Amino acid sequence: LGLSGPPGAGKSTFIECFGKMLTERKYKVSVLAVDPSSSTSGGSLLGDKTRMTELSRDMNAYIRPSPTRGTLGGVTRTTNEAILLCEGGGYDVVLVETVGVGQSEFAVADMVDMFILLLPPAGGDELQGIKRGIIEMADLVAINKADGDLVVPARRIQAEYVSAMKLLRKRSKIWRPKV
Repeated sequence: LGLSGPPGAGKSTFIECFGKMLTERKYKVSVLAVDPSSSTSGGSLLGDKTRMTELSRDMNAYIRPSPTRGTLGGVTRTTNEAILLCEGGGYDVVLVETVGVGQSEFAVADMVDMFILLLPPAGGDELQGIKRGIIEMADLVAINKADGDLVVPARRIQAEYVSAMKLLRKRSKIWRPKV
């Protein structure tokens, strides 16, 4: 599964929760977390693993943060090979968290079985959903953080994206993207 979304959408938190649910069901889970590299120093924070503290201690999980090193599209130059290595290493589920910062970080969509776009309830209006790019590549759009005071904005943004996705060309004859 490939996951992308804007900063603050809760990608790492979602992956930790989902990953723990899978490992509790006896699946082996691999997480390939991609972090942006500085154009000045070339370094990366690689902080995603520290945000997944419970999953990082789980013996049925493997978390590998990697820097982009200037590669565009939200992944690294070797993400596809890393996915194959994880599958060959016996991992049942491979989760790829992209850099996820805009409309063009969807290269992972061609590497995975399902591409999920994670959005916060205050992630923009319907016009944002109509933009081509990342939204038309998503197999699933998940509105995250939809609790408490954010329930109403989450339902509104869900309705806006459902409406916007009706305007997009179908990529598959058998799967219609869900919100």
